[in-house]
Amino acid sequence: MEKQAALDLLDFIYESPTSFHAVQNIKQRLQANGFKQLFSGEAWHIEHGGKYFVTKNHSSLYAFIPGNGNIAEEGFKLICAHSDSPTFKIKPNAEMLVEGKYLKLNTEVYGGPIMYTWFDRPLSLAGRVMLKSDRPLKPTTQFVNFKRPLLEIPHLAIHFNRAVNDQGNPLSKQKDMLPVIGMVNDALEKDNFLLKLIAKEMNVAEDEILDFDLTLYEYAKGTLVGANEEFISSGRLDDLAMAHAGMTALLDSTPCNKTKVLAIFDNEEVGSGTKQGAAAPTLRTILERIVFGQGGKPEDLYRAIHNSFMISADMAHAVHPNYAEKHDPTNHPVMNGGPVIKINANQKYVTDGDSAAVFKTICKMAGIPYQTFVNHSDMAGGSTLGNILLTQMEIRGVDIGNPMWAMHSVRETAGVKDQEYVIKAFTTFYNI
Repeated sequence: MEKQAALDLLDFIYESPTSFHAVQNIKQRLQANGFKQLFSGEAWHIEHGGKYFVTKNHSSLYAFIPGNGNIAEEGFKLICAHSDSPTFKIKPNAEMLVEGKYLKLNTEVYGGPIMYTWFDRPLSLAGRVMLKSDRPLKPTTQFVNFKRPLLEIPHLAIHFNRAVNDQGNPLSKQKDMLPVIGMVNDALEKDNFLLKLIAKEMNVAEDEILDFDLTLYEYAKGTLVGANEEFISSGRLDDLAMAHAGMTALLDSTPCNKTKVLAIFDNEEVGSGTKQGAAAPTLRTILERIVFGQGGKPEDLYRAIHNSFMISADMAHAVHPNYAEKHDPTNHPVMNGGPVIKINANQKYVTDGDSAAVFKTICKMAGIPYQTFVNHSDMAGGSTLGNILLTQMEIRGVDIGNPMWAMHSVRETAGVKDQEYVIKAFTTFYNI
């Protein structure tokens, strides 16, 4: 079971090169297990015993199972994660011809990737494409994944920068990070090169394509590594590992009195301030519709929120074997040591003594270990979904995540056992 969860995660990530594909894959697994899709622009009919989900922008997803108890008294159990990862987005009019032969694509950095990790490796393209429809305000949306080695960002040879290993290598996002997609024989070939490539891949006419959202991803599939295959090496572990764990736990859980919710947001890596991000009122609106759809009133909604608990699940930092001094002196999470409770005195995380106690109890009930993370006091840390969601509703919650190395690298590393551990914790949470 311990490797089965990790191997399933690798398959899930490989089939989820973008947030659009991640949500599509979660959607398919939910539907295969009896979940019904709802649509925000239509009336909802929610029944006890039903299982539902709704998407936003094709890149965020909210699934829920109504509880058997009184919703005002029982409230919600929420697990929240995000679908996006740092990458490079293709700009409009992307084709750039160099020396009359090399064709490269103009890109814009999305989020905060460790840029030099993207050099000299096969890359591919994926995303969504908007096509003409008979409704001007609602173009048809289709997904595309080239799923073959298509591009590469070549590094400068050491002979042209002898100090690269001594003084670092400052990178220009505009100059250094542009991928080469091929060679052309005629300058005219560059015109609409990418559009032609997309049209051929999707088997549609070029003039049917209105626009697209395409990003780069590492072509190679992730793998298990280590003498005993104890590590997971893959791109986008942050945060598809937590999205996968939440989805698996929801599908594995049993009926209970509280309403179970899984919220997978987009755009966490760029601040969450979008209609499909955690800063939008989308989740609160869904909770309102769940309460009101079961005959509840505003007073019932307020009581339900008060009686709810949220797990904000985003990956955590394992102590680095070469940089132990970067970590807090007494809190050193290690991979395969269990999920990490993230704590910050300045409230970068929602965790407090109350919510940490709840999650520790859940881990003990699940029979798994847990760890704690606090930033080194001389270093500023990041933030997660939890505090952003609190701007929409005052809910008890805890920030947790599995420990990992190289967060925001093109290829990150996590623990095989930890994926099993966190699934057990999430399933136990959904079942109580």
